[in-house]
Amino acid sequence: MNDPVAALIARLLAERWLPREDELARQALTDAGFREELDRRLAAAGLRLLDHPYAAHVGIAVAKAQEAAVFAGPKAWSASNLGLDRDAVALLVVLWSLLILPKRQRQISRIEADRDQEQAQIFAEMKPVPVGEEVAEPLAERTLLADFGDRLGGKMRINMNLGALARHGFIVRRKERIYEGPLLDLAFDYERTARRVLDGALAFVVEQARQSAREDAVDDEAEAGHV
Repeated sequence: MNDPVAALIARLLAERWLPREDELARQALTDAGFREELDRRLAAAGLRLLDHPYAAHVGIAVAKAQEAAVFAGPKAWSASNLGLDRDAVALLVVLWSLLILPKRQRQISRIEADRDQEQAQIFAEMKPVPVGEEVAEPLAERTLLADFGDRLGGKMRINMNLGALARHGFIVRRKERIYEGPLLDLAFDYERTARRVLDGALAFVVEQARQSAREDAVDDEAEAGHV
């Protein structure tokens, strides 16, 4: 029996994320009837679809109503069901702030620029939200260690936690640089978390890290110019 909704749920459970361009994922995002049935079946199992129009992937998560049943332990509320320690979760928040917040600003700026251009053209076509490497810049590991090493347990602990986050699909590490992974843009509720980061205790240290990243980029360009 052909059941595309069941197939999509099974794949999301098995693979943990799918690109938005996947045929069934795209159907869930564009077909109202398909999405309604998907949401109904997921809710019946205490789950929900993770989706953000600016994210390149979709995923699956525990439904809000079932979070207490999953995360509320006898002693404390668990930060995740992935076995991540508190410092790993803190690192995840920092990486989300340094990789996703700037990316979102670039995406919004790109969309606004395209909208202005489209308004000047009579038969302009709507362009998809940019989600690729043209708006997602990596973070140098040396920048992360320099700015957050003393706050997140030192080099050895950060390296261990980076490995854990990479295994879970939050980040990708290549040539001592940290790139956004499939799940990073889905890890937090952007509308709530972005405001808390930008207005809260992380605002200052995140701005410091961004400045260091800009300086590293200038140094890298200078080194490349002398090669």
